[in-house]
Amino acid sequence: MPLIRLAPLALALAAAFAPVAAAAQTGPALDPAVRAAFVAEVAEASGMPAAEVDALLSQARYQQGIVNAMDRPAEAKPWRDYRPIFITDQRIRQGRAFLAEHRAALAEVEAATGVPAEFIVAIIGVETSYGGNTGSHRVLDALYTLGFHYPRREAFFRAELGHLFTLARTEQLDIPALRGSYAGAMGLGQFMPSSYLAYAKDGDGDGRRDLFTSLPDVFASIANYFVAHGWKPGEPVLVPAVFEQGREEFVPENLEASHAIADLAARGYAPAGRLAVLPATGTVLNLDGAQGREYWMGFQNFYVITRYNRSPLYAMAVNQLAGAIAEGDVAPAAAPAAPAPAAGE
Repeated sequence: MPLIRLAPLALALAAAFAPVAAAAQTGPALDPAVRAAFVAEVAEASGMPAAEVDALLSQARYQQGIVNAMDRPAEAKPWRDYRPIFITDQRIRQGRAFLAEHRAALAEVEAATGVPAEFIVAIIGVETSYGGNTGSHRVLDALYTLGFHYPRREAFFRAELGHLFTLARTEQLDIPALRGSYAGAMGLGQFMPSSYLAYAKDGDGDGRRDLFTSLPDVFASIANYFVAHGWKPGEPVLVPAVFEQGREEFVPENLEASHAIADLAARGYAPAGRLAVLPATGTVLNLDGAQGREYWMGFQNFYVITRYNRSPLYAMAVNQLAGAIAEGDVAPAAAPAAPAPAAGE
């Protein structure tokens, strides 16, 4: 996400706000001119008065723990260590119960979008343990910390902070009260502000897009995110692959399912079994599993899941959790326990 560009009016307002001190924020000092320019551009983009933007930004607090968390994401683990975090008996059992409890609403969304109910449930399961762990960080603090004090990705997070003000204005949200992940994602489906603005849907027809308490809105929004990124109903996500021994592993340059299946076969990869539908193109993954090297072939729907989270391991976990939820009889949820780890925590 690029930085918000300053319009002429924003530049003029920046000069007016330049003397404003940032003493309210603890941690590394923020250049007053940078802060003032941000206030001005956000005011123009969101329609919120500059003084209100400035007052809200003054409530932001730098959090070193957020920077620390960004530097040790779960996605950096090998597959053998990542998978057990999210594919557990408890999470599967709770997912089946969640699907059973909300079957009618999920079936309605599936019929309208072609996104299977178990994938919607799996996203919620991986992201927030079915709403049990939606994040404890103030979204304002997270996006302020990363937008101004995390050089590696500050452009993205500063833009997201700007989108937060627009979101608060359009959806009547109280910015200081919002809590989410250390990266600033919110609600049961953990949407970033820009994704909330672009893809959230009013699933219950009340005129608002509430991804915090309205399950119909959450279900419709996750499905809409998939559809907007090219979900193909009825096609597979990924399948185990057989890799010809003695060949050099192919490492695609990105996650796009853009390689002809025949070309992948020429590189030594083939689906491990017969598929009812074999897409014309795909990609491959070479992973370190618990029992050794694992090979997988992913398709367009796999790529779609990676648009939700750019990690291929995340998409693997969502796919496997969805499959486990869809299998077997519905079992009652386990007794409440300490919140399970979530993708954004």
